[in-house]
Amino acid sequence: MALSAPYIGKGTGSLDLDEAVFGEPFHRSLVHEAVRSELAAHRRGTASTKTRGEIAMTGAKAWRQKGTGRARAGALSSPQRTGGGVAFGPKPRRFTVKVNRKARRRALRAALTLHAERGSIGAVDPFAWHGPSTKEAVAALAQLKGEGSVLLALGEGEEGCARSFRNIEGVSVMKADDVGVADIIGAGRLVLSGAALERLVEKAGVVTK
Repeated sequence: MALSAPYIGKGTGSLDLDEAVFGEPFHRSLVHEAVRSELAAHRRGTASTKTRGEIAMTGAKAWRQKGTGRARAGALSSPQRTGGGVAFGPKPRRFTVKVNRKARRRALRAALTLHAERGSIGAVDPFAWHGPSTKEAVAALAQLKGEGSVLLALGEGEEGCARSFRNIEGVSVMKADDVGVADIIGAGRLVLSGAALERLVEKAGVVTK
């Protein structure tokens, strides 16, 4: 049975979906690994605190050891004192999680297949949208099966279509180059242009002729 994504809104027919991409079994562990890697890549890792050795404070003993009636105290920069250093605080670091290329590609194919199996995938013809129209975009999305948020993936030079969808609540508009496994899995429904489909198929490691 040939897989296809029906056009919504302006445009008739459907986009054919390559079974080499949209017929991948769902690999939960690979998808989890890819999503974890992508989300970790968004973390800046710039949080930083000063240790007691980095505090601008004298290292002299606060008061003498005996005879004051007070508890023994060393440097005022110790972590338990106000203004002192932080014990085991965060330091700048990288949160990179490495995922092999083949595993990432299989995870992408599995995520795309999930939408194809659910029937929550549609197509859009960006060149049929001659001007931005949010009203027509809302009507087009009403034709899309499934529920939940919508991810609209477009190719280069298709900004005219993007302007029709970008102000709709629950709709994310992205370039196909920027779409990852986490974006596809996190969306309830998926809408692709022809150029975006070709780019995702290429990213999935399948070369079409």
